[in-house]
Amino acid sequence: YPDLLNFKEADYELTAIRMIAKIPTIAAMSYKYSIGQPFIYPDNSLDFTENFLHMMFATPCTKYTVNPIIKNALNKIFILHADHEQNASTSTVRIAGSSGANPFACISTGIASLWGPAHGGANEAVINMLKEIGSSEYIPKYIAKAKDKN
Repeated sequence: YPDLLNFKEADYELTAIRMIAKIPTIAAMSYKYSIGQPFIYPDNSLDFTENFLHMMFATPCTKYTVNPIIKNALNKIFILHADHEQNASTSTVRIAGSSGANPFACISTGIASLWGPAHGGANEAVINMLKEIGSSEYIPKYIAKAKDKN
């Protein structure tokens, strides 16, 4: 949308909506690329979370059926991330914005700040912990280990 590079204050909302709408598509495309699978296009008949799961896990020859429990959990995760308030990437975006940079440049700085281990790396640590736990039968043992002060 090169027309939005020369934006006026009235364009901020449209620019923000367009950028937010593209984030799940970019994330899913990056994931698919990282695992050597073809990109799956968004499906406008699906809601936000269903569409994200579809783009992440469908293949050109296999339809992905959304598990309602997974969808509900992911919806809650998205809400928690959106309401994370003044985290590192939010601060970075606000600092860049205060200099008058355009919204695309500001969002790019926020994405760049996710690279650090104290911000985006924390999410990676959670994924590694979940892999270490393995399955639900090991959760009580893992919690006991976390509570053990010795």
